[in-house]
Amino acid sequence: MNIRPVSDLRNRYVEIEQCVQNEGPVFLTKNGYGLMVVMSLEQFERLSGSIFSMLDAADRQAATTSIRYTHDEVFGSLREAFPDGASEAL
Repeated sequence: MNIRPVSDLRNRYVEIEQCVQNEGPVFLTKNGYGLMVVMSLEQFERLSGSIFSMLDAADRQAATTSIRYTHDEVFGSLREAFPDGASEAL
């Protein structure tokens, strides 16, 4: 995982760009806290494409059954699937 201060985006842009292309996403921090992620378009399309294809599959499955889940059931199941701490955003 490549974590850098946000000032590197301005001061070392070429280096950040090379890291994104060769190593993957770069996580930028401000005052020690996560601020943003810089990634290539290819990485973003792969990530967002996966999410959209999973949502499409869920819509297709929902159209074939009358079973419905509550918010708590869905997010509770997701929290169990993630390692500790990774589900804080849910």
